[in-house]
Amino acid sequence: MMDSVRGRAVSRERAGDHRDGATALAAILLLASGAPAAYATRWRALVKGWLTRNRTTPFEAFATLPQLALAKAVLNDRSLPAEPRTTGSHVFADMDRVVHRRPGWACALSLSSKRISAYEAGNGENLHGWYTGDGMTYLYDGNDLGQFNDGFWPTVDPYRLPGTTVDTRQRTDLGTSAGTSTYRPANAVAGGAVLDGRYGAAAMEVIGDPGTTLRTRKSWFLLDNAVIALGAGITASDGRPAETIVENRNLGTDGRHRLLVDGVRQPVEQGWSAEFGQARWAHVDGVGGYVFPGATALHALREQRTGTWRAIDTGADTGGSTDPVTRRYLTLWTDHGLSPTDAHYAYVLLPGASAAATAVWSRSRPVRIVANDTTAQAVEVRRAGLTAVNFWGAGTAAGITASGPASVLVQCHGAQVRVAVADPGRTLTTLSVELPFPVRSVVSADDLVSLVPGRRPVLTVAVGGSRGHTHRAELIQ
Repeated sequence: MMDSVRGRAVSRERAGDHRDGATALAAILLLASGAPAAYATRWRALVKGWLTRNRTTPFEAFATLPQLALAKAVLNDRSLPAEPRTTGSHVFADMDRVVHRRPGWACALSLSSKRISAYEAGNGENLHGWYTGDGMTYLYDGNDLGQFNDGFWPTVDPYRLPGTTVDTRQRTDLGTSAGTSTYRPANAVAGGAVLDGRYGAAAMEVIGDPGTTLRTRKSWFLLDNAVIALGAGITASDGRPAETIVENRNLGTDGRHRLLVDGVRQPVEQGWSAEFGQARWAHVDGVGGYVFPGATALHALREQRTGTWRAIDTGADTGGSTDPVTRRYLTLWTDHGLSPTDAHYAYVLLPGASAAATAVWSRSRPVRIVANDTTAQAVEVRRAGLTAVNFWGAGTAAGITASGPASVLVQCHGAQVRVAVADPGRTLTTLSVELPFPVRSVVSADDLVSLVPGRRPVLTVAVGGSRGHTHRAELIQ
């Protein structure tokens, strides 16, 4: 059960993503026992796949005897296949969450807005959850399902959560008073669009709380084998450095995973740190690759961190122990300097990629970044015929013109064109999108989408009331 949806429960020592997942699995098995056959068969096959693949924290560690009996019946049923991992891209617009699942990995984005709190704390729980909703990027490797379940929350540097752009000021503990503590930031944009359940474009405007002037516009483009992360308009006036965290990986108790930067092996000793002035790519054994288009000043740190569950959860019935927990981390980040003005970043996550594949990707650049500013952020995937844009206002990028803030994905296969459009800020009533090639007619479209065909066709989408969800159309050139 991904931590991006577990709220303050991430700080509970006796909870954990695998325990919550086991609870859900047990409920599905119970429901299947009384469901119609079509549903029951599908659910049991999914459960069999989950049970078969999970070697990190097996189901039997949490299950009751009746639950074990139901699970054993599924595992022993030779007529029932073990369903493979599900894949697909999903923007959960009503909860500011994004999930992108591929066969060997998954990525989850935890966003926030004036509709959805940046964190949940309270009753002494989740005391250091300040940045969990600021675009925290959860990268799940299919071979390392324990990344966030292995002492992550009491030991991770809470100021450097992966995917976030932060002001480096010191913070005070959250949620120490009775009741629930939340904070809804002022930004409207948080969400995105999905094309054919395969590709995603997500965006979030970060507007810091009253303790900082930090502003950032962030985009993620979710593809078959990569996540493209862009940031623009990074501005603050507080006299403190701002950082974007590329990775903060829990390496467990060993921590001797090899790090390559531009093909050069780096030290594995704890406490090692370095700055690379013009890094083009990096690779971490067992995790994957990181590409920096155009090169970037990259900071790297290996550190051993010790913390306690009590330091992040003092709840009356959930409070953690004071026993020290120690894990080793590898952190990669870029420093935007003191009080940056209109700074930006661009990096690519290549989950599961080898070092050789990462180097090739860095040279060949199969994904082209065509815009990264405060008007639009956009990429083109030439081989897939895909263009994806997050517009921050009316403007043009990659030949596509939008009348206002929007997430737009366009894919061309011969004469066939597929389009996905969303208003992640929920600020518009109608949205017009002009395409840069001729279109003759509509094959199919959502009821709220209309087309004016021609050399510069215009799609008009009635986005008002759609709550940031995706609208789709299929066209013919």
